[in-house]
Amino acid sequence: MRLALAEAELAPLTGDVPVGAVVLAADGTTVLARARNEREATGDPTAHAEVLALRRAAAAVGEWRLTGCTLLVTLEPCAMCAGALVQSRVDRVVYAATDTKAGAAGSLWDLLRDRRLNHRPEVIAGVLPEPAAALLTAFFRSGRPLDR
Repeated sequence: MRLALAEAELAPLTGDVPVGAVVLAADGTTVLARARNEREATGDPTAHAEVLALRRAAAAVGEWRLTGCTLLVTLEPCAMCAGALVQSRVDRVVYAATDTKAGAAGSLWDLLRDRRLNHRPEVIAGVLPEPAAALLTAFFRSGRPLDR
C-alpha cells in the first residue's frame, strides 16, 4: 500500500485527485504495474489509477486475465473501476480509504461481491486508511474545483 500511496502523492502535481494503485503478481511481491489518477493530465475520463494499473499489468503479462494478481489502491474503487476489476479477473482488491460518495466495494455499492457477476475478487478494506484520507483531505481543502 505504501507504493500506491507514493503514486497518489504525485497525482496532484498535474491537478489530479491523489489516488494511486499498484498491481502485484501472484507471488504477492512482484510489482507488475503502478499508476495514479491521470484524468486531468490526459483529459481521459477513464484514466483512474485502477484502470491505468490494470492496463499496464495486462501489458506486462501479455494478456487481459490477471488471475492470481492483487490490486492495491488508496481509495475504494468506483463503479467503473470495480467493473474493470471484475473483468480483469484479479484475485484480490485491497484498498485504504472508503469512499462513501462513489465507493463500489461496500460503501455505496458492492459490485465486487455481487453474486450475480461471474467473478468476485476478495476485498480487503482499511489498509493504511489514515495517510490515504489525509492526502485526499489536503487536496480538496487546497481549493481545487470539485468535478468541473
